[in-house]
Amino acid sequence: MIKRKQKPDLILLISTGLLIILGFISLASSSSPYSLELFGNTYYFLKHQLIFGLIPGLLLGYICYKFNLEVLRKISFWILIFAILLCLTVFLPKIGSMVAGGRRWVKIFGISAQPSEFLKLAFILYLSAWIYKFKEYKEKFKTVLLPFILVLGLISLILFFQKDLGTLIVILAIGSIIYFIADTPKSHIAIIALVAIIGIAFLIVSAQYRLDRLLIFLNPDNDPQGQGYHVNQALFAIGSGGIFGKGLGMGEQRFGFIPEPHTDSTFAILAEETGFIGTFSVMIMFMLILWRGIKVAKEQHNDFSRSVSIGIVSWIIIQAFVNIGSMIGIMPLTGIPLSLLSYGSSSFVCQLMALGLLLNISKKDSSNI
Repeated sequence: MIKRKQKPDLILLISTGLLIILGFISLASSSSPYSLELFGNTYYFLKHQLIFGLIPGLLLGYICYKFNLEVLRKISFWILIFAILLCLTVFLPKIGSMVAGGRRWVKIFGISAQPSEFLKLAFILYLSAWIYKFKEYKEKFKTVLLPFILVLGLISLILFFQKDLGTLIVILAIGSIIYFIADTPKSHIAIIALVAIIGIAFLIVSAQYRLDRLLIFLNPDNDPQGQGYHVNQALFAIGSGGIFGKGLGMGEQRFGFIPEPHTDSTFAILAEETGFIGTFSVMIMFMLILWRGIKVAKEQHNDFSRSVSIGIVSWIIIQAFVNIGSMIGIMPLTGIPLSLLSYGSSSFVCQLMALGLLLNISKKDSSNI
């Protein structure tokens, strides 16, 4: 039986809404020079994010907000299978496309999408349903941990050939957190951590550009005009913003000085134009989402709902932390977008779906599904 609350978590809803608004304001400024250079239109990326990101994202997010959680739990396996098949389509000729050395995109009828973004949500749903379906067998390696490692291994293999280390790191982190809160044996957590460390280390050394990023992180002054250029320009942009920033549309780094100003470097441009006040506001919004997401999870008496809540909020916060961390130099560059702010329709739509689902859970004080 499920007891319904009158309203979803309003603080979570408002924080999400404010981040979306701020993201579009920032995108209008950060993308305009690059958009003008490529398309002769200063608002191409803004319009694209609106038409292919916000509109479908709100629609699908609302569907997730209204969707029956019991049905969602039962079909989670098939959702994961569908997501994996979608990820495999990137290897099909004339459908998959190579971008920046990675095969991560599909293009159908002129519309591009990144299937691995949907895989994150599908994995959260499947893992939440799987672990708690067998919660009475938590101690058994073959029943719980082995299938978990096998599924992660399959996903890792797909993402390895897509050359998408950033998505793999996020999925590994989300999976580890969900598995940890399931109160599984500490030995299982140790095995997962060991496998993850070995796997990520192998992926880093298997590609020179990943190794270069790590070496630049350890020594940012090495090769400042080459491998270290992105990080140095990001730090320069953030530092030049001061307390109040230079003003929206007044940033200089977006004019070709910093790579990917509207995607990976969104935070740096935002810092330059809105200063400490603007970036602090962004981090406050993310902290509110973290706080309310954990609160929603704690209120759930149903294991599936609690696990999905933690998985979603972990996804949003991990991506924000890694992106911001790479911009301020406390983490290596990974190409992970800033949650809800970076340009990218696939990521934006899937995160709105996830947050719609989190709002769905927040209006329920659930017992057993």
